[in-house]
Amino acid sequence: MVMARDFAKRRQGAGGRNRPARTRGGNASRRRPATRATGGWRWYVAGLLSGIFLSFLVYLGTLSAPGDTAHEAPPQAHEAVPPPRPRFDFYTMLPQQSIEVETDSAAAAAPQPSAAPAAELYLQAGSFRQRDDADRRRAELLLLGLEPRIKEASGDNGRWYRVYLGPFDSRAAMSRARSLTAGQGIDTLLLQRDNR
Repeated sequence: MVMARDFAKRRQGAGGRNRPARTRGGNASRRRPATRATGGWRWYVAGLLSGIFLSFLVYLGTLSAPGDTAHEAPPQAHEAVPPPRPRFDFYTMLPQQSIEVETDSAAAAAPQPSAAPAAELYLQAGSFRQRDDADRRRAELLLLGLEPRIKEASGDNGRWYRVYLGPFDSRAAMSRARSLTAGQGIDTLLLQRDNR
């Protein structure tokens, strides 16, 4: 004959204590740390969202309502007053004024001395030891439409042939000639001679 076994007594064990029944997913004590970590994040996010919401409410409280006129400035303060237009009275005042100046009749009759003659402007377009080199430079300048001259100079350091442009009537004419020579890669030296 087969005897029936009592499984309830078997779970009690040797010490006579009841052991908790095992659940399907494992021990219940193992789940608690996972819920604590998740709970911390939930509290952090909830606090953060609450803080943002309260900050938004405070911001809305600082704004004035559309019907609230206590914080609005009077309308005159918002209107820009145009600055006054300047007045130029000297147009009418100057023709009416006169200035009396005492002059000697002898000083007025004396002829004024003419201005000192202006200095002559020259450009030196080169200084060469050989006459052939000076002639080549002169030919380059003639092709540019300028009127060069070659002057021979002797000194302690030998004989030199210098190529000159000028004299020029004005600084504008000199500048024009200088820009033409610079365009061809010819360096020039500005010389100024007094007419005394």
